[in-house]
Amino acid sequence: MRRAWSSIIGVIAVAAILIGVNMLADARLAGVQLDATQGRINSLSKGTRSILRGLKEPVTLRLYYSRALGARVPLYGSYADHVREMLEQYARVARGRLRLEFYNPEPFSDTEDRAMAYGLQGVPIDQAGQEVYFGLAGTNLLDDERTIGFFQPERERFLEYDLTRLVYELSNPKRPVVGVMSSLPLDGDPRMMMMTHGQGGGGPWVSMIQLRQAFTVRNVPLNVWSIDPDVQVLLVAQAQHLSDAAQYAIDQFVMRGGRLMVMVDPDSEAESAQPGPEGEPAADTRSDLKKLFDAWGIVYDPNEVVGDLTGAWRVRSNASDRIQAVDYVAWFNIRDGISRTDPATADLRQVTVASAGFLAKKPDAPIEFTPILSSSRQSGVIAADKVRTNPDPARILAGFQPQGGPRVIAARVRGVLKSAFTGPPAPAQGQQRPTDLPPFRAQTDGPANLVVVADTDILADRYWVRLGDFFGQQQATPFSDNGPFVANLVGTLAGGDALIGLRSRGDSIRPFTLVDDIQHRAEARFRRTEETLQTHLKDTEQQLQSLRQGEGQGAGQAAGEGAGQQGSAAAEAMLTPEQQSAIEAARREIVDTRQKLRSVQRDLNRDIDRLETELRLFDIVLVPAMLTLLAIGLGVARSRRRARAKPAKVLPAKPMEEPAEWRA
Repeated sequence: MRRAWSSIIGVIAVAAILIGVNMLADARLAGVQLDATQGRINSLSKGTRSILRGLKEPVTLRLYYSRALGARVPLYGSYADHVREMLEQYARVARGRLRLEFYNPEPFSDTEDRAMAYGLQGVPIDQAGQEVYFGLAGTNLLDDERTIGFFQPERERFLEYDLTRLVYELSNPKRPVVGVMSSLPLDGDPRMMMMTHGQGGGGPWVSMIQLRQAFTVRNVPLNVWSIDPDVQVLLVAQAQHLSDAAQYAIDQFVMRGGRLMVMVDPDSEAESAQPGPEGEPAADTRSDLKKLFDAWGIVYDPNEVVGDLTGAWRVRSNASDRIQAVDYVAWFNIRDGISRTDPATADLRQVTVASAGFLAKKPDAPIEFTPILSSSRQSGVIAADKVRTNPDPARILAGFQPQGGPRVIAARVRGVLKSAFTGPPAPAQGQQRPTDLPPFRAQTDGPANLVVVADTDILADRYWVRLGDFFGQQQATPFSDNGPFVANLVGTLAGGDALIGLRSRGDSIRPFTLVDDIQHRAEARFRRTEETLQTHLKDTEQQLQSLRQGEGQGAGQAAGEGAGQQGSAAAEAMLTPEQQSAIEAARREIVDTRQKLRSVQRDLNRDIDRLETELRLFDIVLVPAMLTLLAIGLGVARSRRRARAKPAKVLPAKPMEEPAEWRA
């Protein structure tokens, strides 16, 4: 009885300890987490944490998620859990400055009306027209609103980017000012919109949309004499044929401490696809700032293009070629060549370039030249003339020689720079020099900070996003990180290191790589057998058709003209036994070949079915068996320890008997 009460008290004590530990963990360790995911998709970047901890006024985020969506499509249910967990993590880091509200907008409810009022997108989920929601609405104390209309799983890599940008916009009404000088229609081309009737052309470039979401963007004319002092960062992208006055404005902007990002190109594919003033594309699509580059110690040749076998795009070949697709080495994806030490590019996965040039540092230039984007060792140089007008990818590939790689396509330049001018240049004929120009500066007071990129097609939608229609709204799905590449670099130049957190991340939905590998191996193993069987089946069917045609001819000869079906029956009766045997053999061969084809199709998934069976066996049988054996082993070990610890019984000694002679 005493041992029973001791056991009951022990169980109660263990339960009390477990409850106490859980309560302590819930109170003290609620914010502690361990992110063991690949790519650390559940960890917030330093930039995001800086923005959240720097909130001065409360921000309210309202997540509208229809549970019916997750019930119908489990993929969205998993993604919704990820979004909610990340929002809760945002709230913990913000320390009370970020308020969260979660709603389930049911049909015809007030919650659905509020979701519609915020402009969130409803998507029909059944034939009855029931709409579901999965969006976010954010507000601040000034009633400013920012929304994410509908969370798409395809954009999960950019979830932190989207959320942090929304919070940043609500908490920072005054953004850094970025000036843009460009000959490209970055904000859209009305002529293209008219030509395409607004269906797939002429709209603002997605890279520019992202810049405007994070910064205050001002367009700077190409004939400017000076840059507005309010501009903190100047982006010069494909600014062609700049006058000395415009180059002087850029030069003095840098001399006064302004931050500059220059994007030049030996051949702008985006510009060559745009109609000129007369409807024809521009003949000259190169851009250069030779006068400034020479003074600052930067080497760039607008007549040479980088080609790379690693990551080259597969494009359609000429109609006269036998092959249908060919590697176009002038367009390629960069992965390993992205700098992992630069905060702007450390988390990027892929950047796509097209007909890019390359950069270098002059041997005697007193500057720091740090590559941030480079080609692979399988790269080489192509004459720009070969890619400018009707390029032949097959011929370019045949004559391509990879050597001398890698080559720098984008780099940071830091150092004390001297001006490319000795004073304000003379005005062009018919122009006058402004009288309020800032005083001339011969060099920078301290180290200047520049970013130079030898490709402007990084900005173009074609090379990093796929544009599609999602229930009447245009949706951009990125396949490269070109947009974050530009936005992050501009963010670092603007001094906003916190904006580096707006980057692409991993996916929480992990693919079954083992199953995919099994599928690929199985397909490679059985596809040749299937092709052989298909060929044999086709030949057998043709043989049977030939035999039947011979049967029909025999029918005509036996019955004469107009005999019809009676003639056919007579002909069949007149067939020789060898002919009938051949027809029957062909029929049996067709049936047997089709059965083999079905067997091959089953074999394609045989290994996957076996893996599924093994996993089920492991979950249902082996795991409980292992736990049972473990429990038995622990019980035996415990019994042995108790046996060793239990003292041995001492038996009382028997009384010594007296010898017989004593008793006598």
